[in-house]
Amino acid sequence: MAAKRVYYFGDGTADGDASMKNLLGGKGANLAEMNRIGIMVPAGFTITTEVCTEYYRLGRKMPGDLNDEVEAALAKVEKSMGAKFGDPANPLLVSVRSGARASMPGMMDTVLNLGLNDTTVQGIINKTGNPRFAYDSYRRFVQMFSGVVLGVDGEHFEHHIDKVKSARKVKLDTDLSADDWKEMVSAFKAIVKKQTGKDFPDEPRAQLWAAIGAVFSSWMKPSAITYRKLHDIPADWGTAVNVQSMVYGNMGDDSATGVAFTRDPSTGDHRFYGEFLINAQGEDVVAGIRTPQQITKVGKDLQGSTLPAMEEVMPDLYRQLCDAYKKLENHYRDMQDLEFTIQQNKLWLLQTRTGKRTAKAALKIAVEMELEGMITKEEAVARVDASALDQLLHPTLDPAAKKKANKMAVGLAASPGAATGMAVFTADDAEAWANNGKKVILVREETSPEDIHGMSAAQGILTARGGMTSHAAVVARGMGKPCVSGCGEIKISGKKFTAKGTTIKEGDWITLDGSTGEVIEGQIATLPAELTGEFGTFMKWADEIRTMKVRTNADTPADAAQAIKYGAEGIGLCRTEHMFFEGERIIAVREMILASDEAGRRKALAKILPMQRGDFEGIFKEMGDRPVTIRLLDPPLHEFIPHDAKGQEEVAKVLGVSPDEVKSRVAGLKEFNPMLGHRGCRLGITYPEIYEMQVRAIMEAACNVAAQTGKALVPEIMIPLVGYVKELASLKEKCEVVIQEVLKEKKSNLTYLIGTMIELPRAALTADVIAKEAQFFSFGTNDLTQTALGISRDDAGVFLTEYVAKGLIEKDPFVSIDVEGVGQLIKMAVEKGRKARPGIKLGICGEHGGDPASIMFCQQVGLDYVSCSPFRVPIARLAAAQAALSGGKKGSSSTA
Repeated sequence: MAAKRVYYFGDGTADGDASMKNLLGGKGANLAEMNRIGIMVPAGFTITTEVCTEYYRLGRKMPGDLNDEVEAALAKVEKSMGAKFGDPANPLLVSVRSGARASMPGMMDTVLNLGLNDTTVQGIINKTGNPRFAYDSYRRFVQMFSGVVLGVDGEHFEHHIDKVKSARKVKLDTDLSADDWKEMVSAFKAIVKKQTGKDFPDEPRAQLWAAIGAVFSSWMKPSAITYRKLHDIPADWGTAVNVQSMVYGNMGDDSATGVAFTRDPSTGDHRFYGEFLINAQGEDVVAGIRTPQQITKVGKDLQGSTLPAMEEVMPDLYRQLCDAYKKLENHYRDMQDLEFTIQQNKLWLLQTRTGKRTAKAALKIAVEMELEGMITKEEAVARVDASALDQLLHPTLDPAAKKKANKMAVGLAASPGAATGMAVFTADDAEAWANNGKKVILVREETSPEDIHGMSAAQGILTARGGMTSHAAVVARGMGKPCVSGCGEIKISGKKFTAKGTTIKEGDWITLDGSTGEVIEGQIATLPAELTGEFGTFMKWADEIRTMKVRTNADTPADAAQAIKYGAEGIGLCRTEHMFFEGERIIAVREMILASDEAGRRKALAKILPMQRGDFEGIFKEMGDRPVTIRLLDPPLHEFIPHDAKGQEEVAKVLGVSPDEVKSRVAGLKEFNPMLGHRGCRLGITYPEIYEMQVRAIMEAACNVAAQTGKALVPEIMIPLVGYVKELASLKEKCEVVIQEVLKEKKSNLTYLIGTMIELPRAALTADVIAKEAQFFSFGTNDLTQTALGISRDDAGVFLTEYVAKGLIEKDPFVSIDVEGVGQLIKMAVEKGRKARPGIKLGICGEHGGDPASIMFCQQVGLDYVSCSPFRVPIARLAAAQAALSGGKKGSSSTA
């Protein structure tokens, strides 16, 4: 027997429930669940995500036996709603909507009022006595079906509506009469005939199947694909299709439609939040065609709106809506995003889903729900997307600079944060300019799903139309981008806009304050983010849960201080070569590189020694008794010398040698593949005096700071790019000689560690042998990925994006660890290393140390710590806690 493909919901019963999200999609599962808990939901049915997969497998064709299940479910809907699909006298009309298991707001297609034709529209008129409503619904259906199913550009219809409004000398759609809409239905059908060469389909079942196919097809439209890439939603999940009885918010002043959130999705404040429109259909609220009204009086006051709130004009229905939202939030134990319709004073809930929210709101909601006893600390920590914390770690506008600025306009504060960029007016331009390294603000009348690529590329989004629940607002909040929506004060014309007498042309700088809704001329200075209140509480919970330590990659005292502020527990990677470029020391470094013999190199290194020692003292002072891993010189020497004639002449002059001599030495250092050449420990083998100087600088600095502060410092000296154990043994022996000299000179008994980076496949394969010489391993996953895959990270961008787009790989392996390949090398090295040296300290210091998916893998293989850039430390702390909650291993070292 074939698996069930169609699931009915209605009359307080449902074939499915909330646990079936993978099969029914989020919307379908929630519609079923709402029925089960007694929420008034128009009857309907869900066609499963498995049918979507089958649809594509069959070359975009429906399975042959699906029709019988659809007809059986449709009969149940007809019985529940007391109307019949396609019946001339008592027609049932339906909506056809997408519903993937992960929320993708606005990305896929919807068709409303399906089932209308020249016959059934008369049935609607006879039932309602409202010809204007009937023909308004009919033209909406033709317009929407033509765009979604038939591919007719919506501009053709909007142009005709504007033409009719102009002829009637009216401004709003609501000012048009029944006869106007009736004429428009005929005009719209003529447009379809002209654009497609075919008549508009009148038979209701033909309409239904065409719409179902269009929704399945929308899973693969460009905006949906882009959204999935941005949010890591697999393409093979597919979407469900929900066919649901229509209820109408546009039947008169006793009808309305709206969108609401059980808490504020921007701030997380515990207040009912949303917008509605009287005598309107759902798409009117989010499309920005009319200015929405607030649901609550508090919301009205906060927005400074003069339009009456639902609480004022529909008090009884408002109370019913409040009862429903409280019931749903308590049932789902999370903030909900609701869609509702009021049809002739009867409230219907059309959907509920976990609401999209900003990182700030997610954090506040999680903490408050735990304090309210609704969820546990563990649930609170698991609920906030670790990557989204990045939104909280960025600057805000400097109030002093903002005070002096030209505030051109104020719109709705749709998504918080500050953004500065050059104004661009199309999504394509936003993407192109951003790809050229320019910061841009995307300015649009209103955004649509087709703008997703430009919104992703932009620093922030500004729209002239649309409310707090518009496409721009919802998508921007999900991306963590500042957004000012519904800014009616700006007038857009081509590639410029004006506001209060100021004109902004394409390429002019503007600043958005998404927290206040202000649009400001020019660039405004920013201030660092403040991490207090709920953030501190939440991160304390995360720290209590996680078992892996979190360190930072820091090369300066300032980096170290910043990382400590964000909760770093040590330094996992201090790159000594970054210090070589600072100030006058680069001259001494170049002198060392260009020296013709060891004596010349040692003379130059003697100049560098006090500089390096000072660097390390600054870092040790900031870190106190936290562990600090310092990597000895790693990059090839050619990186430190100029390759242009002018630069070589300058070096020659400073060093007192001829330009030809410098040129000759530069040529001698040239390598065909420097990243696989004379670098890392190979430099230490060839020029041991370089590593000797660095080890002396590290130990002298550590002894000095330990003596000054009384802190128990434990410097960790890391030898890079080891492939053979004899490389490590040889260099370790030389390091020990220098270390003992310093400890004797300083009369110190300081503890220290000597370890290595595992960044070559051979090192991973022979980790048991290497562990006999190394007291710790740090996985350098940047180089390990390059060498394991045979791919240059610097050149991979040309083709890896194609690999991801074509489904050849799931993610860029330089962003998230290639678990099946590189991951197996790490796993092997962990097991071999621990077997050879129980208690060996194991960490990761590549870019992957700040990637949540990679941190999950690190937990699973049992690493002791991850290390990442300072600004990603909070992300790593939360990701490590979530990894611990998932049941991963715990590392072996208690002093990581």
